[in-house]
Amino acid sequence: MKTFGTGPTRAPAESETLRVGIAKVHGCFELKQCLVGKLHDAGHRVIDFRDDQSQPGNDYPDFVVPLARAVSSGDAAFSAAICGSSNGALIAANKVPGFRACLIHERISAHQGVEDDNINNICLGGLLDAHANAWELLHTFLAARFGGAERHRRGLEKGAELDEILLKEMP
Repeated sequence: MKTFGTGPTRAPAESETLRVGIAKVHGCFELKQCLVGKLHDAGHRVIDFRDDQSQPGNDYPDFVVPLARAVSSGDAAFSAAICGSSNGALIAANKVPGFRACLIHERISAHQGVEDDNINNICLGGLLDAHANAWELLHTFLAARFGGAERHRRGLEKGAELDEILLKEMP
């Protein structure tokens, strides 16, 4: 059976510490700081892929790809990528094999994406999500675990196989 990413597959104990990566691109500093504080308060270990000062040459891949690699390698269990709309972060993140990022703007997708599709990254729009809403979405995402139903595993295996095929076809 193919592997299709990392991350816990069960609900965390109330006091369990998760390693959570976080990155933000082009602004959105206040939202990132808010979420980092709340993650610490909840007892999680935060791996911060810093962009404390937006530099003109800093682009999505500069921070999101290292974040995605950390999750794909198991250095972080889950992650959050924040940018203005979250589209740029999503595009860059999903280029990394074994990484499954989704745009999340409501609670159902925050938990069902993990439970059914084993997503390991939540993309939040810093210009779209208020701090309280962003924390509710991130908290819901982190509390969910992949259910492992056969039909979901089958789809993930096909996606992993596609990653392998496409990587071999690259020049």
